[in-house]
Amino acid sequence: MPTKTKRAGAKATRAPGLLERLAAGPVICAEGYLFEFERRGYLQAGAFVPEVVLEHPDLVESLHRDFVHAGSDVVEAFTYYAHRAKLKIIGREKDLEKINRAALRIAANVARSTGTLLAGDICNTSIYGPDDAASHRQARRIFDEQIGWAVDAGVDCIVGETYSFGGEALLALEAIGGSGRPAVITLAIPREGRTREGWTVADTCRRLEAAGAAVVGLNCARGPATMLPLLGEIRAAVRCHVAALPVPYRTTPAEPTFQSLSDPACASIPDGRPFPTALDPFVCNRYEIAGFGKAAFELGVRYLGVCCGAGPHHIRSLAEALGRRPPASRFSPDMSKHILFGTDKRLRQDNLEYGRRNYRTARAPSG
Repeated sequence: MPTKTKRAGAKATRAPGLLERLAAGPVICAEGYLFEFERRGYLQAGAFVPEVVLEHPDLVESLHRDFVHAGSDVVEAFTYYAHRAKLKIIGREKDLEKINRAALRIAANVARSTGTLLAGDICNTSIYGPDDAASHRQARRIFDEQIGWAVDAGVDCIVGETYSFGGEALLALEAIGGSGRPAVITLAIPREGRTREGWTVADTCRRLEAAGAAVVGLNCARGPATMLPLLGEIRAAVRCHVAALPVPYRTTPAEPTFQSLSDPACASIPDGRPFPTALDPFVCNRYEIAGFGKAAFELGVRYLGVCCGAGPHHIRSLAEALGRRPPASRFSPDMSKHILFGTDKRLRQDNLEYGRRNYRTARAPSG
């Protein structure tokens, strides 16, 4: 059967970019690769360098596809902490360009085959000091290198994330500005509720908007309960789009970041600190993430996701809370078919009665 060809002079249809998608509705971005690959045994906690990109590229591609299947609109190249300073710590600085280009190539393959956005990614450098001019030059070099490779890969936008220094976020934004790509800049706010220079969240986001960021907001560090109050402050302070990508952990006003969580009832935690490998008791269930997504969207937040610790089930619930039905929703829970708790008339009644008798749960009074 002959293939169809485009008629002469016909223009190729251009897929909508980040700002067009945000104008039409929420955009979902899945993060969480570092923690997921650490749990699987392909990445070391502490350094958190994504060596898996070179050693098991098939697994990276698979996780990208799992997140898209669950509802992510953005494929974010796994170049977080794949920068010069971090690679030097583990003795792999010679692999700097190789790991970045490989991560971008993997992400591009997934994005282009699924019609999702391809995002480059830069992040906190771990060397920045607010009064250290030499560190500013070093950080800018780190940003410029990674942004250059992202531009070569044809990214649709560039994410600059997890900045606890407002000055470093501004430096990253300045570097992204030369790429001609929309910049998504997100802050990781410490437990004190301000950047490490002492800037308020609202003021920092105003500065980022004034400097040209297309999207400003928060990622990492804070769970849904302690990120949500700050989002209202940001939304009231800026006119641009706002981002919110919490970690899926139950942080509290007393312990507002996942680094500050404590678990005094457990005596087997290294150094007495659950972060980063003993956070299991604090994990949010998928319904908590859905509730956060609804609440953030009602505040006017349109760039939404989940950060370190996220799994595809969190992204699916977030997508469904925003009215989406991604392919993974085909397998969303349907307890009507369960042997003990179902309602399907084809189920054995003696099993259902056993379930009611032995596993009845008390319900909270309505209203």
